[in-house]
Amino acid sequence: MQVQVISPGIYTYGAMVVGGILKEAGHIVTLHRELVSRPGDAVFLSLFSTQHLIDEKIRSFITDAQKTGKRCYIGGPVSAAPDMVLGELSPDAVVVGEGEGVVLPLLLNGPEGIPGTAYRKNGKIVRIPRDPPGTISRPLPLIPDDIASQDIRGANVYIETHRGCLGACTFCQVPRFFGRSIRSRDIGEILEEVRAFHHKGARRISVSGGTGSLYQYRNGKMDPDAFINLLSGLAGIMGSRNVSAPDIRVDCISDEILYAIKRYTIGWVFFGIESGSDRILAQMGKGVTTAQVADAIASCRQHGLAVAGSFIVGYPTETEDDYDLTKEFIAGHPLDDIFVSVAEPIPSTPLASLTIGIPKEKNPLYISHTGEYRPLGLTEAEARFFDLTLHAAMCRTRPVIIAGQSYDAYLGEARKQGRDIRAVTELLYKYYRE
Repeated sequence: MQVQVISPGIYTYGAMVVGGILKEAGHIVTLHRELVSRPGDAVFLSLFSTQHLIDEKIRSFITDAQKTGKRCYIGGPVSAAPDMVLGELSPDAVVVGEGEGVVLPLLLNGPEGIPGTAYRKNGKIVRIPRDPPGTISRPLPLIPDDIASQDIRGANVYIETHRGCLGACTFCQVPRFFGRSIRSRDIGEILEEVRAFHHKGARRISVSGGTGSLYQYRNGKMDPDAFINLLSGLAGIMGSRNVSAPDIRVDCISDEILYAIKRYTIGWVFFGIESGSDRILAQMGKGVTTAQVADAIASCRQHGLAVAGSFIVGYPTETEDDYDLTKEFIAGHPLDDIFVSVAEPIPSTPLASLTIGIPKEKNPLYISHTGEYRPLGLTEAEARFFDLTLHAAMCRTRPVIIAGQSYDAYLGEARKQGRDIRAVTELLYKYYRE
């Protein structure tokens, strides 16, 4: 059969995995990041953002494809809310959660009765519970010829070394999507995959977001040697300056892990810090304190590592005092790079449930800002994003003064994040608010 696999905007790793499974089974598969219809029997759309559910181009693409007789299936992180996907985009079915064991029977037989799918039948949504998580061994992914043209935070691709997360962050979908038990891939299979990416022209490989040092986590214990061997193997193929393993929890590091990151990668560590308020960190379910974050940053400095951090503003219960503590933390612990985002209530997360239960007049995403940025017409969440972005730039290890076009760009991003996340929130109200 002829099959299109599409992930709008970027080649997602999941789309490449699905493409590889279908190709290995003997089907004719093409992989694209543009919504361009090509001849075929079916389309698999890998959607990684809730924003895709309100994208008129995606909706029109599906409608047009179905008119030509193609079956359209959707998977990826958006599948955590299958009723929302079916209601907004009307595909033939949604692959709920992990798709390795679903895509082939779905392609050959349609969705009815297949575990891990959701679809409409006689006007009602049918959800077939998915099977327990299985092995994550699979064929090589379908790697596009132009993979070298892709840039995701400096890497051409983020590869998967394991699934699951021990954390319980309220804003994160990973432990709800993959579970809180760690399932690791065989190192030989990972390295074979990296060689294939390298052969296709990939210049930099990154270990997938999450916590890289949990690779081969078993019986309540990390296995630093397994993580070190993994990084050493990646560097042996790509070269250490072409490997990154940035995302890591502050409570999942050790001297030997940091030494290996320094030796076998580009030398960056990325911490999801999120807030300088211990109260908000507790409500976020981070499982760490600001003191632990500070200690982790100091440990990285001792090993000569560059440190980046992410921060979330506009969490529904964040007060002005909480926000001020975040500014103080950033000022007191200079980072090499800082990323700021407005709290996004991703479907299926506790943050989504919290957001639905809070009146709009008490949600920073909707409250009008009355402080110094009042003339800009921002909401409180947008104002905090804008203010913290300016503050963070001046508090970096190499301070940057934001003015002119950069100032306008940050202001535009504040407005865009507010607008986009309000759109997601309205979807939650539409489908889940009683």
